[in-house]
Amino acid sequence: MALRKFKPTTPGQRFKLLNAFDELTASTPEKSLLVGKKKTGGRNNRGKMTMRYLGGGHKKRLRLIDFKRDKDGVPGTVKTIEYDPNRSARIALIVYTDGEKRYIIAPNGLQVGQTIMSGEKATPDVGNTMFLSKVPLGTVVHNVELQPGQGGKMARSAGTYAQLMSRDGKYAILKLPSGESRMVLVTCKATIGSTSNPDHMHVVSGKAGRSRWLGRRPRTRGVVMNPVDHPMGGGEGRASGGHPRSRKGLPAKGYKTRNRKKASNRLIVERRKK
Repeated sequence: MALRKFKPTTPGQRFKLLNAFDELTASTPEKSLLVGKKKTGGRNNRGKMTMRYLGGGHKKRLRLIDFKRDKDGVPGTVKTIEYDPNRSARIALIVYTDGEKRYIIAPNGLQVGQTIMSGEKATPDVGNTMFLSKVPLGTVVHNVELQPGQGGKMARSAGTYAQLMSRDGKYAILKLPSGESRMVLVTCKATIGSTSNPDHMHVVSGKAGRSRWLGRRPRTRGVVMNPVDHPMGGGEGRASGGHPRSRKGLPAKGYKTRNRKKASNRLIVERRKK
């Protein structure tokens, strides 16, 4: 994983930092695992814009990712490491011994030709998926399930991971990327290792056009709007806008929006760091 720095031949090139993509081994995706992806432009089924600042962007196709890793006891070989436009992490094409092909989120350090497995017989090696009851304490994991058989939900984006700290009865305690410690049932699965592409956080687009390619339109700040459009709008000249709030009036920057009655609150051992 490396970043490319560019010579400052134009203002857009001056601070641009992009992925070198040197870990990729294939340029065309597996056709049998592709489906079409329709863009909404932020509009709902009646054509009304419900999400602002979305639209345009390069055409994409969805890669079908195996988040469940439920092909237990069947070894699979890593055929390629590929780019996925729908996520920040890389994906790996796995060919199982029975001939089936599946995409998985590629862990950091996974190599072409490596063999992976999931289930009871799996060992704690990078890319293998195990039940949390079998994972050694202190191990770094990603693609963690919240409910048994549901498929991985936590630690799926580039460079993220959770660490298995301890086990208490039917629960395993995981320390998450945010600093939060949370209980997860030991019957849930997790994949060994951290996710690939850890340099994603250092990428600098360099110009507005790259955001447009990703389907992000220019965002209007609340302080430049009129009072009728935003709580922070209005005022003579360049007014700062008062207390930071959302367009609906909810305070931003520190105001807790999590529901106090949420059922999963009891599973949180330690809150994330402020």
